[in-house]
Amino acid sequence: MIAITPTPETQTGKYLEQGFEVFFLRNDALELALVPALGAKIISLRNVVTGHEWMWHPPGGRKLFRNRLGDDFASSTMIGWDECIPTIAPCVWKRRQLPDHGEIWSVPWCIDLAAFCRGILKTSVTFAISPFHFERRIELRGNEIHLNYRLENVSNLAEEFLWAMHPLLPVRDGDQLELTAETRKYLAGEQWINDLKFKPEKPACAKVYAGPLREGQAGFVNSATRDRLRFEWDTKANNTLGLWLTRGGWNGYHHLVLEPINGAPDPLDVAAKTGRCGIVPPRETLFWNVKVTVSSEF
Repeated sequence: MIAITPTPETQTGKYLEQGFEVFFLRNDALELALVPALGAKIISLRNVVTGHEWMWHPPGGRKLFRNRLGDDFASSTMIGWDECIPTIAPCVWKRRQLPDHGEIWSVPWCIDLAAFCRGILKTSVTFAISPFHFERRIELRGNEIHLNYRLENVSNLAEEFLWAMHPLLPVRDGDQLELTAETRKYLAGEQWINDLKFKPEKPACAKVYAGPLREGQAGFVNSATRDRLRFEWDTKANNTLGLWLTRGGWNGYHHLVLEPINGAPDPLDVAAKTGRCGIVPPRETLFWNVKVTVSSEF
């Protein structure tokens, strides 16, 4: 491990894990670690106070390895938090063959080392198929994670896209969703929303959407340990919440995904034809942000 470099509020450092450089930010409340070579995947998000790890990985431990553009997401490391863009489900749009969960989770990103020395994880990537350049900037402020996104259209034509934050979260006894009344109204027919269990209790999985929303808030809390993860975002930019739950129904896994999204459903070709996606004008750039709060108090 490289010695931690102190900054005014955040410590930074990096280490090698299974042959990959891992860069991390840490303060008195939380620690976040990502791997630029693996799609800038966030492999750990830990509450420093309680030790609670929020990023899921398959049984048997964290295994890091490379994927290639076009791989099925099911063949990935299945660890932690990826960014899905410009589609979530594989599809063909504008004669482009867009891969499962998008173009950038399976390719290396660049990291801005000067920003990292200032306590900022700023990573970026240029798409191989679509005419986009994407940047994510992460800062810690107390028990909050502030994420700022930048998407540049480098073509002379308007370009459609779907973006989804995609954090895999472990499901434990006592876990509950914290959803707004507006979101619950959209999801009224989904009984598993209340206890994260399917009835009858047998292996199953489900993906649902709530939107368009006026309130961009959703949380995940454990009533026993008091650990909470809370997402807040601007619904002018991303007006949908996606929820994915598998309780053994997909590859035998048990995890949850809370996804702020800018549209629905998952294939860009379908979302674009119904006007439920984002559009970047020619040679212009879009910006949006998300705040994630890690806490252990009700």
